[in-house]
Amino acid sequence: MIPSFRVQSPRVLSIQSHTVHGYVGNKSAVFPMQTLGIEVDFVNSVQFSNHTGYPTWTGKALDGDDLSELIRGLRSNGLLKHTHLLTGYMRSASLIRCVMETLDELRKENGQVIYVCDPVMGDNGQLYVPQEIVSVYRDEVVPKATILTPNQFEAEVLTGVKISDISSAVKAIDILHERGVQCVVITSMHLEGSDSIFLLASLSSSSQPPQRLKITIPKLEATFTGTGDMLAALILSWFQLTDDLKTVIENATATLQAVLANTVKLQSKELQLIYSRKEISDPQVPDWLRAESLSS
Repeated sequence: MIPSFRVQSPRVLSIQSHTVHGYVGNKSAVFPMQTLGIEVDFVNSVQFSNHTGYPTWTGKALDGDDLSELIRGLRSNGLLKHTHLLTGYMRSASLIRCVMETLDELRKENGQVIYVCDPVMGDNGQLYVPQEIVSVYRDEVVPKATILTPNQFEAEVLTGVKISDISSAVKAIDILHERGVQCVVITSMHLEGSDSIFLLASLSSSSQPPQRLKITIPKLEATFTGTGDMLAALILSWFQLTDDLKTVIENATATLQAVLANTVKLQSKELQLIYSRKEISDPQVPDWLRAESLSS
């Protein structure tokens, strides 16, 4: 039986970074979810003036005690009744463990709570979180995730598998399935000798082999921030609207590509989410962006 991630009256608790200026973390994730009809409560794991791609930034990060205080306020008012948890950038082990305690509490109330985890740890062969975070994600977070959206480097770090082709990517995905993750989406794979980026999605079920799909995306000659945060939020949102994995990843990817195209057109350093609100609410999937089955 194909798993369904659709629930009645969805409400997401989103815990990830925030910038006053620009679009990363919650700034990239909350607006798309709300545009697609989902209520979102959000906690900012860090609050910076701008993202770290600028020469300087200021701001502070939350730790586990800070989050516990916020959760206590929600609990005391009977407001901790979320159907989804979405997490992105979290820099401290104490914060991550507090998030896992919050997830346990949510699931004690509602065993069907869906946890979408974007394990933001690094990219292009480099970590940008402390090394100790890796084992926390691998051993304590991944087994509780319903949907996991790592990039290529993060999938390698979590599984110990060097991804050099589709076959090795599937091997890494199967390790994550074995640890309990129902849906794995490797959001961006750069394979040697290819001018494309690949998205690979796999949905596991108890009664049949996993459904595996691949989308081939032309590389853009530009650098963006906040794309993974937005894609994870779109995947969560579209799984609320349909049970079909192909539709989910096609619509999510088409939306992101449209936002990137608008960002390039406007020559902006930041994702143009507000300008792209129509593309978010009603994505158009071009033929060249259609998902193909790996079994075909």
